[in-house]
Amino acid sequence: MKLRQKVIFLAITPLILALCTIALFVRHQAITLAQQQRDTIQQAWLASKEAELKHYVDLAARSVAHLADSGKRDRATLDEAKRILSTLSYGDDGYFFVYDFQGNSLMHPRQPELVGRNLWEMRDVNGEPTIQRLLARARNGGGLQRYIWAKPSANKAAPKLGYVIPMDNWGWMLGTGIYLDDVDAALAQIDAQQSRNIQGTMLWIAVLAIVSALVVASSGLALNISELRVADAKLKVLAQRVVESQEQERARLSRDLHDGISQWLVSIKLQIEAGVIRLGGDAAQQQKARASFEHTASQLNDVLGEVRRISHNLRPAILDDLGLAAALDHLAHEATQNSALPVRFLARGSTDGLPDVANTVLFRIAQEALTNIERHAGAHQVEITLARAGATVTLTVADDGAGFDAAGVAIHPKRGIGLRNMMERMDAIGGQLAITSSAAGTSVQASVPLPPSAARA
Repeated sequence: MKLRQKVIFLAITPLILALCTIALFVRHQAITLAQQQRDTIQQAWLASKEAELKHYVDLAARSVAHLADSGKRDRATLDEAKRILSTLSYGDDGYFFVYDFQGNSLMHPRQPELVGRNLWEMRDVNGEPTIQRLLARARNGGGLQRYIWAKPSANKAAPKLGYVIPMDNWGWMLGTGIYLDDVDAALAQIDAQQSRNIQGTMLWIAVLAIVSALVVASSGLALNISELRVADAKLKVLAQRVVESQEQERARLSRDLHDGISQWLVSIKLQIEAGVIRLGGDAAQQQKARASFEHTASQLNDVLGEVRRISHNLRPAILDDLGLAAALDHLAHEATQNSALPVRFLARGSTDGLPDVANTVLFRIAQEALTNIERHAGAHQVEITLARAGATVTLTVADDGAGFDAAGVAIHPKRGIGLRNMMERMDAIGGQLAITSSAAGTSVQASVPLPPSAARA
């Protein structure tokens, strides 16, 4: 891919990604809003219909209340009550029905063929005992009940919302209901309209994305064609030089910054977090928090000093003041204090005579190993060992964490910068670095040969 094509590609790609992200977000929000609107409409409609059904049944009960309150149960009184109820209706599919508590149909103005029949065992298309459920609701004082029943105007079964009450004086169940297929049809129409609106919005975003991409591509081509021949050759040479110099400088700064300032900042971060937590405690904890923040301020001064030392390519001052063993012991105590992770240091044999650069490398490796353990290992304890065996000084940092794929991380292009820095530093001083890791823990072992004069001592 040529340079101008790369420029156009890099200009168009973020634009397309941004528009796609916006489109997905808008679509998600629109679907969520449509569902919420549908639910709201459905709930409001059903609530109004439920109240309406209750009012209808109350009205029907009051229309025969004078007969029910008379205490008469003779045939003439009951027939008059049925006649009055059969004349009450509200639309083609709005009617009242009456059953006794044995399941016998006593009055049904839309389906007179059911009158006189016992429908106790009647079941709908789903196998539900329709009349039994309605009677059970009535025995419990009345209320709403969903079921499936033949719709007179359509002559087919449809879902229905019924409301029934008991008429204890006569042993009746009085009820009415509304069919819900009209509700489902209205909601389906709302869904279809909302779906068309969402598709229209997505189409407009797609058109906008295409037009924007074409405009960016056209502009990029127009800008590059005029100076392509002269600029392309110069740019290639300059880019190669810049890349090489940048990579060299980045490699140097990466080693120094990653091995130095990164560890200090991690320590400062942990101390600040610990201090913030302690601020919420009692006076003693707040005092400890103050001490922690004071220590953090002191460490910030150390970070500034580290920056100055990096600029002058100097070794850590702690090694100059205390030596490698004492510096590692201090590092272990500091890590224990800052991260609440027990870190133990053991020294076996003298490391006198080890070159200054080797001391620096081993100290940096210990710092890097502790940082990786705190960030990734999930360990419960760490042991740092500095031992001399003959003409070799070996630093071992072992933990009981979860482990990792050392070989895979070391060669990964975007991960393992710390491991690569360790390896490069050890190669620079002629040492060896061995990393073993398993589910039982990880061990980093750095071995450095002593100079001949120190080896004979």
